[in-house]
Amino acid sequence: MNFLRGVMGGQAAGPQPTGAETIQKLCDRVASSTLLEDRRDAVRALKSLSKKYRMEVGTQAMDHLVTILQTDRSDSEILGYSLDTLYNIICNDEEEEQDENTQKQTDDLCALFTEKFLQDPERITLLLTLLEEFDFHVRWPAVKLLTALLKSQGVQVQGIILVSPMGVSRLMDLLADSREVIRNDGLLLLQQLTRGNAAIQKIVAFENAFERLLDIITEEGSSDGGIVVEDCLLLLLNLLKNNSSNQNFFKEGSYIQRMKPWFEVGDDNSGWSAQKVTNLHLMLQLVRVMVSPVNSPGATASCQKCMFQCGLLQQLCTILMATGVPADILTETINTVSEVIRGSQINQDYFASVNAPSSPPRPAIVVLLMSMVNERQPFVLRCAVLYCFQCFLYKNQKGQGEIVATLLPSTIDANSISAGQLLCGGLFSADSLSNWCAAVALAHALQDNLTQKEQLLRVQLATSLGKPPVSLLQQCTNILSQGSKVQTRVGLLMLLCTWISNCPIAVTHFLHNQDNVPFLTAQISENLGEDERLVQGLCALLLGICIYHNDNSLENYTKEKLKQLIEKRIGKENFVEKLGFITKHELYSRAALKPQPVFPSPEQMLFDHEFTKLVKDLEGVITKAVHKSSEEDKKEEEVKKTLEQHDNIVTRYKELIREQDAQIQELKEQVAALSSQNEQMQATVAQQLSQIQQHKDQYNILKLKLGKESPSQGDGSQQNGLQTEELSQLREELDELRKQHAVLQTQLAERDALITTLQSSSQTTESPAGGSDNTELLQELEALRSQVQSQSSEISHLKTERQELLTRAEAEPSDTAPPSASAELESRLAAQTSETEKMKRSVAELEQQLAAATSTAAILQTEKEKLQSEVQESKKEQDDLLMLLADQDQKIHSLKKRLKDLGETVEDEDDLDTKDQTSDDDDEEEDEDD
Repeated sequence: MNFLRGVMGGQAAGPQPTGAETIQKLCDRVASSTLLEDRRDAVRALKSLSKKYRMEVGTQAMDHLVTILQTDRSDSEILGYSLDTLYNIICNDEEEEQDENTQKQTDDLCALFTEKFLQDPERITLLLTLLEEFDFHVRWPAVKLLTALLKSQGVQVQGIILVSPMGVSRLMDLLADSREVIRNDGLLLLQQLTRGNAAIQKIVAFENAFERLLDIITEEGSSDGGIVVEDCLLLLLNLLKNNSSNQNFFKEGSYIQRMKPWFEVGDDNSGWSAQKVTNLHLMLQLVRVMVSPVNSPGATASCQKCMFQCGLLQQLCTILMATGVPADILTETINTVSEVIRGSQINQDYFASVNAPSSPPRPAIVVLLMSMVNERQPFVLRCAVLYCFQCFLYKNQKGQGEIVATLLPSTIDANSISAGQLLCGGLFSADSLSNWCAAVALAHALQDNLTQKEQLLRVQLATSLGKPPVSLLQQCTNILSQGSKVQTRVGLLMLLCTWISNCPIAVTHFLHNQDNVPFLTAQISENLGEDERLVQGLCALLLGICIYHNDNSLENYTKEKLKQLIEKRIGKENFVEKLGFITKHELYSRAALKPQPVFPSPEQMLFDHEFTKLVKDLEGVITKAVHKSSEEDKKEEEVKKTLEQHDNIVTRYKELIREQDAQIQELKEQVAALSSQNEQMQATVAQQLSQIQQHKDQYNILKLKLGKESPSQGDGSQQNGLQTEELSQLREELDELRKQHAVLQTQLAERDALITTLQSSSQTTESPAGGSDNTELLQELEALRSQVQSQSSEISHLKTERQELLTRAEAEPSDTAPPSASAELESRLAAQTSETEKMKRSVAELEQQLAAATSTAAILQTEKEKLQSEVQESKKEQDDLLMLLADQDQKIHSLKKRLKDLGETVEDEDDLDTKDQTSDDDDEEEDEDD
């Protein structure tokens, strides 16, 4: 203990030990002491020396302190001293300012001791287990130590925590700690942990981080809260920035809706605290992260739609039009609104309808443009307004048409300021930055919109009194030729390139001015300084567009003549080199990175993001167009025409397919409606059938009950009434059945007569007479055919003899030829021919007779089959009638029996027949008497 008193400040005799010696003795005491109190005192002493003797304590005591953490887990006090000492070694918390060399030495020591501590990854796991200790003196130093390690060697510590079981979950538990100090330092720890590691960001997000952080922000007062709100927002930015999975989880969890109350500002916006400005700035950045142009288009569109539906966009527009809002918050709000409406038609339409609270009300777009062309406004605010205008027109042909319409003569209102008037005023003002901003804004009104490019050619400007108006296109070229500032000329050249690109009519209007082409060739061919190189490159691009999109409508400036002009005045290689000056400019690549115009100073504001895309698309094709010959141009035009024809065909087929799809969809809807209607009808029918069956069952049950109760009823009048009704009903049924019986008897008799007739006719048709006649006809026909064949052979023989005679007659002299033989042969041949003809006619007649007989036999056979089928059907019907008669007899018998049971006198049919017979006999006797 004397030793400790000496270390802690007590005076002792002899020379004082140095700091290194004292630390060595304390380390020995920590390693060798068996009593916990001695070790605790030694560690406390090391803690007190760790800031002054950081190097010595770090090199000698670190391993001993880690051993204490492993072995003395039961004593929270010694654990707290050990963790504090390690923290002092690794991190320097001294608040006084240090010079550069001292700060560098401190950082080197921090890196050195962090690497030494991380030589064993299990030490990080040990710290994570210590976080489960609820004791404040253990948990808080452990949090601070882990934060310091992450600041120094973040990637290595992140890797260890990532593979540690439940490592991230233990750190997330810090947010639920009721002690604000631990919770707040836990936020700082999670900030360092989630920095630049997407895997850990996902794990933290799925550990319900969004819910906890938003709850803390609400508890702390949202934008009016303190530094804790700022820490929560920084952690949310770490989790969401460039992490599409977490962004989707944030949107699907309906957390975007919980952001709306952050932006509710009152009427009195004076006296904002610095912390509130910081908080609101981070909140706006959080909104921008969700709708950033670098995100996937689908995710961005989904978030934009959600922000409009929950009213967040409307709340941001309220801040935009509010008074008293700090300039930096207003600038960031404009940037946020820009990205919320960018490419979203419904959001762009809403923004176009927003009016500023002025008298009279003005559209928000007009108010913003007034700030953009006002040189007194801050530079960052003017850039933000330009970005907002660009986002409003991005993929918004409707908005582009509305802006261009404010420039046309038919829509100009002299009593109000329009967006077109502000753009024209900025385009021709004395401020070069206003010129550039107005030119770029007007170029965005023409981006990928051929209709508006052609409409803008109608705009006429009145330059001065007494002079005729000039077109906007001509005025732009006039300002270019006057040699204004580089920024102004660059803006005008970008506007002209965007305007005439892919618009042959605009190219024709541009070339129609005789001064434009000589001016461009003069600018390109001159050897100017570095500042003018960009202008030369843009002039080359403009001339190249005039070649590439030229429809050869002007005889003096066809494609071929412009290329010859370039070759003579400039040189093709020189032209291509000047064209390449654009992409080689240092500010070109910076503008191509992202759509938002961010420039350190107004002088460096030269390129627009969308224009860099245009240059990228046109540079190659213009170079090829300049080097191509006229024959290649003709071939290319033919190919273009062919492609256009194919495109038109494809377009027509697409339209046809769309129409068919619409018809199919309509028919599907009709089928679905009819199916549902059918199901409803079937359900109704089934319900009605079930109700009918229920009524029938109830009726039968009542009938049975009445049948059983009628003999035992005491009330005679009621019984007689029931019997009378039932007897009358039974008599009616009996009469009806008798009528049906009589009808069936009549039908049965008719059927019997028909069967007899059909059987007799069937026997008649089966007689063999027809068959014998057909056989005789066939025999006679065969005989005639044989005779015809013999006659034909004889005729052919006679024709052969005749031919021989004719041949012989031609060979011999005419006086020696026997005329009688030839005449005889001719007469024989004619006789045989006539006889053969007669026989052929006989054969034809016989064939006709045979065909008629065959058809008659077929008809008779068909009638026979038909009669047989009718006989069978009649037999079947007769059997059915007999069965029906039997059923009727049985039913009549049961009804008679029932009538007898009820006490009625019923006459049997046999009695009726006997009576009928008796009456007939009596009538006969009377006749005889008469």
